[in-house]
Amino acid sequence: MNRKKLLIRITLGALQNVSFKDMINLINGFGFQVKNVRGSHHVFMHADIPELLNLQEVKGEAKPYQIRQLLKLVEKYNLRLEDEQ
Repeated sequence: MNRKKLLIRITLGALQNVSFKDMINLINGFGFQVKNVRGSHHVFMHADIPELLNLQEVKGEAKPYQIRQLLKLVEKYNLRLEDEQ
């Protein structure tokens, strides 16, 4: 899914049935990079912020509370979405 479309969708509150792969793409679009992976837990870091972001894949989908955590970080640090690759 297109990063901008996904961002609009989750910002409007549609946090269920979000593909884990689409969330990884969106997170990368905000400049996050994988720090490490342990089992189903993927930990991401961003060069400009001290907080880490944890995502967990469950049946191919991202957990809604973790999507909300991303949205809070985007708002708190005024992160901008990079262009689609």
